[in-house]
Amino acid sequence: MTQTVTALYDNYDSAVAALRALEAAGIPHSDISIVANNVVERRIDAPTNAAEDAGIGAGIGAAVGGVGGLLAGLGMLAIPGVGPVVAAGWLVATAAGAATAAAVGGIAGGIVGSLTRAGVDERDANVYAEGVRRGGTLVSARVPDAQASVARDVLDRHDPVDIGDRAASYQQAGWRSFDEKAPPYTAAEIAAERDRYR
Repeated sequence: MTQTVTALYDNYDSAVAALRALEAAGIPHSDISIVANNVVERRIDAPTNAAEDAGIGAGIGAAVGGVGGLLAGLGMLAIPGVGPVVAAGWLVATAAGAATAAAVGGIAGGIVGSLTRAGVDERDANVYAEGVRRGGTLVSARVPDAQASVARDVLDRHDPVDIGDRAASYQQAGWRSFDEKAPPYTAAEIAAERDRYR
């Protein structure tokens, strides 16, 4: 059996470090994904080791940054309710495969649908999607049960968001669940979110 181990990061560099640490821990690159809000353009200067099976087709978007690896395969696309993202890996490929809208730059069902199909609790999947909407970066790995604790430890070492605390914070402000029809956050709104959680 496999598990999906996922973490949300407020800091993009922390998410990239977590992704690289997953690779170093032996998690196959074909089983790792990253999705980052791209209101502020993301650039990758150093490639990772994950290249061949990133799972992103050329039709999803233009590659940005890097020379090789999963991060070099980042594609730019739009997710309803989130706006522009850079993303690579099985999570986006799953969403794209489920929605032909990917060819025109949108993914119906997006992150929430892909995560729940991979076994993530729907409540958590909604918080993860909202976190990306508000400027965060999601790292997710599909791993055999025997590697789940290793993957969790790796993700935990890079300062992820406490998903329960973040859900409570969003709910205190009136949020109930991710809404694909909501307008994407602006750069100013994302900056305010980052200031709130520093």
